[in-house]
Amino acid sequence: MERLKVQLVEEIIHRLRSGQSERSIVADLGVARGTIRRYRQWAEGSGFLDATRPMPSPEDYTGGPFVTGQRSSNLSSVEPYRSIVKAQLDIGSEAKAIFQRLRDSYGYTGGYSSVRRFVQHMRPRGPLVVVRVETAPGQQTQVDFGAVGKIYDPVLKKLPAYCFVMTLSWSRHQFVRFVFDQKAPTWLECHRLAFEFFGGVVQEVVIDNLKSAVISTAMGDPVLGQPYTRFARHYGFLVHPCRPRTPEHKGKVENGIHYVQRNFMASVDIEDINDANRKVMRWIHEIAGVRIHGTTQVAPLSRFVQTERGALLPLPHTPYDLECVVYAKAHRDCHVQVQGSYYSFPCEHAGKTLDVYIYPQVVQIYDGVTLLTTHERSHQKGERITREEHYPPDKSIYLLRNREWCLRKASQIGPRCAEVVEELLGDRPLDKLRSVQGIMRMVDRYSPMQLEAACARALCYGDASYRRIKSILAAGQEMVPIKKTVQLTLTSYTFARPVEDFIVKEEWQ
Repeated sequence: MERLKVQLVEEIIHRLRSGQSERSIVADLGVARGTIRRYRQWAEGSGFLDATRPMPSPEDYTGGPFVTGQRSSNLSSVEPYRSIVKAQLDIGSEAKAIFQRLRDSYGYTGGYSSVRRFVQHMRPRGPLVVVRVETAPGQQTQVDFGAVGKIYDPVLKKLPAYCFVMTLSWSRHQFVRFVFDQKAPTWLECHRLAFEFFGGVVQEVVIDNLKSAVISTAMGDPVLGQPYTRFARHYGFLVHPCRPRTPEHKGKVENGIHYVQRNFMASVDIEDINDANRKVMRWIHEIAGVRIHGTTQVAPLSRFVQTERGALLPLPHTPYDLECVVYAKAHRDCHVQVQGSYYSFPCEHAGKTLDVYIYPQVVQIYDGVTLLTTHERSHQKGERITREEHYPPDKSIYLLRNREWCLRKASQIGPRCAEVVEELLGDRPLDKLRSVQGIMRMVDRYSPMQLEAACARALCYGDASYRRIKSILAAGQEMVPIKKTVQLTLTSYTFARPVEDFIVKEEWQ
């Protein structure tokens, strides 16, 4: 049933009073003839067609045709359950839960969409009202990325580009930087450049839920990534992520991005991304910064210079240099793989997932809050950076104790030990480095004097092997005096008869 505004109803009654026909009123006002007839019946029944009576007052516009009716054919299938639905709404139930209860407990056979529409009619939404948030100078800035199409990189290859925009909420002064990605290092670098451009830091930064800053927003509780968390602590500002899919909560920077897209990108010829970043700085000072802002009615640059710049927090003494944090599997070979390179960690943490903090020059590996090790950063894929002490002792011995180490260690123990090592290492073609390493490990159980004596005894008996030296030490024979070797003189004997006498001569017949 059509419901008209009070002004239009008064116009219909006025025309009916003046004797205008229904057909003519339809032509003049564009209202259905049935609607005019309905209001004529109401006006006649109420006596308002009498020209001597005053026009209807606001209290008269109740009931009758002013109540929007509903045809019986359009009644919802949920109407018989109105009281049940109302009781469920009063306790905070959602439409899906109400539908389940009606179907399971009351035999409702309709669809969920009918229940959802019925609930919307019973609990109509009011007009959308927004609250404009105004902040003090230096209190807040809003940050986001925006797509700007393809731009040439320095080697003249067109790539999808983005504009990073930071807009100060009070003055609306902004910083713009064109980039080719939205990764965490780029995100942090753009923040650093923006704060240096403004000459200070705000108290809080409003961001979108982009992956460079926010890990997750499960249950409405955002979790910041470690690089951005540490960056915010270093610069001393608070981070306020917007709720998912609510860009209106950072409308100032959204408008700033649109302004860059509509004004700068549409009016400036760009050669490459470096040229774009040079020209956008001039555009900020000569166009964007001096225009009269539609909300503040003041030029953003003037508003910033006169008031907001003095309200910013000072920049830190040292720039922030953490690029990103990655989670890496601690493999059995005591190395984690990060950006194509391999870094060692203490062996007892194998099998865990470790946090790797990547800086421009170093890489730090954490297990929770415990720093395990720090490496010089590798910039070559496939390179392995290893510290031998990260291996188990029984494994690292074969890496640490090479030939040079064994020779040096043996010479420190004594000349006989050095002689044994040189003899074993000089043997060819069998490589006896393992045997030499085993002999050097005997110092962990026996004193260097005992090992030197055992090597001397083994050399004396012509068997300078790992097994012989080990057996000498195990039997405690290393300090037993070595007996003098008895030189035996063999006497030569001659036969009494010549050898020819023993040769049998056969005569051939």
